[in-house]
Amino acid sequence: MSQRGTEQLKAGQTAGPPAFPEADPAKPGLGAALKANRKRLLMGVAALAVAGLGWWGFNYATTGRYLVSTDDAYVRADATTLAAKVSGYVARVLVDDNSYVRAGAVIARIDDGDYRLAVDAARDKVATQQATVARIGRQVEAQQAGVTQAQAQLTSSQAQARRAQLELERQQKLAGNAYASQQTLEQAQANRDQADAAVAAGNAAVAAALANVDVFKAQQLEAARTLDELKTAQAKAERDLSFTEIRAPIDGVIGNRAVKVGDFMQIGQRFASLVPLDDVYIDANFKETQLGRLRPGQPVEVSVDALPEHDIEGRVASMSPASGSVFSLLPPDNATGNFTKIVQRIPVRIKVPAEVANRKLLRPGMSVVVKVNTRSADDRTNVADGGAWFAAKAAEAPKQSASNEPSLRR
Repeated sequence: MSQRGTEQLKAGQTAGPPAFPEADPAKPGLGAALKANRKRLLMGVAALAVAGLGWWGFNYATTGRYLVSTDDAYVRADATTLAAKVSGYVARVLVDDNSYVRAGAVIARIDDGDYRLAVDAARDKVATQQATVARIGRQVEAQQAGVTQAQAQLTSSQAQARRAQLELERQQKLAGNAYASQQTLEQAQANRDQADAAVAAGNAAVAAALANVDVFKAQQLEAARTLDELKTAQAKAERDLSFTEIRAPIDGVIGNRAVKVGDFMQIGQRFASLVPLDDVYIDANFKETQLGRLRPGQPVEVSVDALPEHDIEGRVASMSPASGSVFSLLPPDNATGNFTKIVQRIPVRIKVPAEVANRKLLRPGMSVVVKVNTRSADDRTNVADGGAWFAAKAAEAPKQSASNEPSLRR
């Protein structure tokens, strides 16, 4: 080792331990403050937890325990299927997909050339038959004049018969006193017989004239009935012509259009669907174990998955008379084989407020979550106690049918 290294080693051995900084007297106070803050923080968190639990308990006691909810619910609407009532080629389509139309608006037109010709032909037949009825009416009047003429001739014949009878009586007296010849008496008898024959002929002529009047009246009635038939055929032709215009029976939005210009439509072929967005409702499929306190008229909180920012409150409108499985194509038959009990679901109709439906934000098929507030329900009332409700609905049925008649006529 060199002399320089030896000197450095000796210097390191005699220098002693390294110097450390003195402890800061303020650090123990900082630790105590942090410990105190941690304690207060834990106490605050515990207080918030207790408050939250208390609020949840209060909310459950006052509201939550009365709520019956399901997420098996969807927006529905009574969509109308527009179809052709007459066959023909589509000449024009006046609406686009997803467009809103009013009731009575023309949606499409079918080529109406053949139907216009049918209407013209029916009108011509009606006009011809009207002329026939008028002609027969004139014949009835003419025949009635013939009756009057025959009656006048009969009166004349009767007068001639009376004169011939008086002449015969006079000739018989003269012949009895030998003042008249036998030839004159015979001539008087012949005249009397001719007069009687003329009277009989006059009676027959009057009867024939009256019979002809009846015949013409019957022909007139037959012609009038034929005219009615032709008018009915004309009305049908005009109705078929009107059916070449496909009109909207209700207000709604056009969707699922299946026909375009130039397509040939058969009778009954679907043209499009018309969805009344201002008359939507909700069908909620509740479990049968949830129906014990459900009743029509109860408020419903509706949450729409597609519209989370909107709060919607509806009302229970009605309940299905049977579960969905009963109305299925192949209803279950549990009379044979092994049985596994499955909770059934009953559709419940929920009415959407008109002001919400008129905004046309809800679309049929949307998924929703419904919560029914059954707080107003009596513990003894269940879904089977609906006699009063069904009686009220039965009373409203005639009014509903009367309100539907105008749309059916359109």
